[in-house]
Amino acid sequence: MAAMGVLLVVFLVLACETEVSLAVTCTPTELSPCVTAITSGKPPSKLCCTKIKQQKPCLCQYIKNPNLRKFVTSPNAKKVSTACGVPIPKC
Repeated sequence: MAAMGVLLVVFLVLACETEVSLAVTCTPTELSPCVTAITSGKPPSKLCCTKIKQQKPCLCQYIKNPNLRKFVTSPNAKKVSTACGVPIPKC
């Protein structure tokens, strides 16, 4: 009986994780609130940090895109991501 409970918990956790990952739409323009911080080196806004956290599952996709890589991996972008508590992933 305990094994059934453990399996149910594992199933629910996996189902929730799947739902969360499906809810993210990788759209680079969602990071537009971060443009000022990335281009100027100013601290990021709360909205910027919220957007980076939402787009975290997409960062590797952006890094692999030659047109976006320089914006995601620039020194200022790394400062912004660190300030927001979202480290740049190693992809």
